[in-house]
Amino acid sequence: MPLNKMIQRSPVRIFEKVIGGGLGAGNLGVVLSRPGVGKTGFLIGLAVDQLLQGKKVLYISTQEPVEHISAFFEQLFQSMSKVLEMDNVLQRQLEMERNRQILVYNRKSFSLEKLAESVAFLKDATGFEPDMVILDGTPRFESTEEWELEGVKKMGADWGAEIWASSNTHREGQEMDDRGVPTDVARFEDHVNVIVALCPESEHIKVNTIKEHGSEDIAQVSLELDPRTMLLRWR
Repeated sequence: MPLNKMIQRSPVRIFEKVIGGGLGAGNLGVVLSRPGVGKTGFLIGLAVDQLLQGKKVLYISTQEPVEHISAFFEQLFQSMSKVLEMDNVLQRQLEMERNRQILVYNRKSFSLEKLAESVAFLKDATGFEPDMVILDGTPRFESTEEWELEGVKKMGADWGAEIWASSNTHREGQEMDDRGVPTDVARFEDHVNVIVALCPESEHIKVNTIKEHGSEDIAQVSLELDPRTMLLRWR
């Protein structure tokens, strides 16, 4: 299938419409779910979609090694290539790998300064400037401070990149607001532009948009993740 048609057919286009046309450069989106439901798969699916459009993705992990993340990208890419009837698969895979950078940090020693230094180095050494940044394992909303989120968003704006992060739900003793958002996340409401919750059901994982920028009227669309492939789909 030609690239333009393949991109148009991607269910990510529906997701972007639901969240008001996309997350947007300099904005922060947060994906919520209990551990093991599919946050990483959902975010890597968004990343692969960006990479197929020729955009650049920076994946930051404080939890998993590079090999594990690379394998997850490969798995999602191969699944997507079949579902979207992709042509020139090997070429597109090579382009994806060229436009993607994976950086792994020790959670205890990770800092905004280190992130800024790494991106500056990538830009100077290779000309790499991210369009999307995924933060896997950081920030930890239960212990982060407001200035850290402000710093993350400022860097995203400076880079012209949208930023996605995630947070666990159903932790012991965790408090939630009336939307089902952990109060650890809700306390930073002014800094979070989009909130998405992944809710496991019998044969799929429902994707619920809880916050869509400043809109009070969020589009109701049946979006879900296939638990076998971790690909986004809609009905």
